[in-house]
Amino acid sequence: MKPTAILLLHCPDREGIISELTKFVTDNRGNIVYLDQYVDRVEGVFFMRMEWELDRFLIPKDKIEEYINTLYASRYDMECCLYFNDVKPRMAIFVSKMSHCLYDILARYKAGEWDVDIPCIVSNHEDLRYVAEQFDIPYYVWSIKKDHSNKREVEEAEMELLRRENVNFIVLARYMQIISDDMIREYPNHIINIHHSFLPAFIGAKPYHQAWTRGVKIIGATSHYVTSELDAGPIIEQDVVRITHKDTPDSLVRKGRDLEKIVLSRAVTKHIERKILTYRNKTIIFS
Repeated sequence: MKPTAILLLHCPDREGIISELTKFVTDNRGNIVYLDQYVDRVEGVFFMRMEWELDRFLIPKDKIEEYINTLYASRYDMECCLYFNDVKPRMAIFVSKMSHCLYDILARYKAGEWDVDIPCIVSNHEDLRYVAEQFDIPYYVWSIKKDHSNKREVEEAEMELLRRENVNFIVLARYMQIISDDMIREYPNHIINIHHSFLPAFIGAKPYHQAWTRGVKIIGATSHYVTSELDAGPIIEQDVVRITHKDTPDSLVRKGRDLEKIVLSRAVTKHIERKILTYRNKTIIFS
C-alpha cells in the first residue's frame, strides 16, 4: 500500500470547506483515495474523513499538520486529527478471567486482519497467562485487593507500562474492573469496552439471567468508549441476536459471548482504521 495521510475533523458547518480541503490536497499533488462527510443539521456541525496518497505530495509529512492548522483550523474553527497509515497503532489488551474476547482478538491479529501491534496484555488475574503465551505476547498481572486499597498503585504501574510500550489505545476484553478517571484522562476516547447487553438495559450482575427471567426475545452487546460515567460513553457498535422460550440461561450466555466477540471486533476494526470521530457523547462512524 502507498503511504497515506488520514484527516478526521469536525467544525461548524459552512460553505466551501470540502472544496478548500480537497484543493489543498490536489494543489500539492496529493491523490485523494477516500472522502466521506456528514452534516448534523440539528447541531449545525460538519464532519469529514479524508485520506490521500503521499508518494508525490509536495508538503513534507512532518509539516502537514502545521499547514492544516495554519490555513484552515483557525479559519473554520476546526478540531482535527491527522494520522498516517504507515504508523501502526499500538494496542494493549486488559482481561480478567473470561477468554472468549481475548482469543477472538488475538486470532484476528495473528491472521493479519488488523494492522496493529499488541505489545502487552494486562490482567488482574493469572488465569489467562496461558493464552498470552500461546500467542507469544507479554502478560502482566497486578492483583487488586478486595477493598481496592492498592488500586491507585496498580493503575500507576499499569500506566507506566503503557507509556513505556508507547500504547495508543486500550481494549477491555471483559476486564472486570472500573477504570479510574486518571487513566481515562490519559486515553480520552481511546479505551474500548464491550458491555454484555444492549445498553441501556439489564444493569448489574447476571444480565443474561435477568433477560431469561423477563422472557425477552432478543439479547445484545454494546461496544463503547470508556468515560468517567460508567457504561455511558460514546457507543461505537451494537448488535442483537434473537432468542426464544426454548433458550436457557446457559444458551443465552453462549449466544451472548459470540455476539460480544463480533461487536468488540467491529469496534476495534473501526478504531484501527481511523474511521471513528467522537463529538460530545456520540460517535460518527465513517463507512
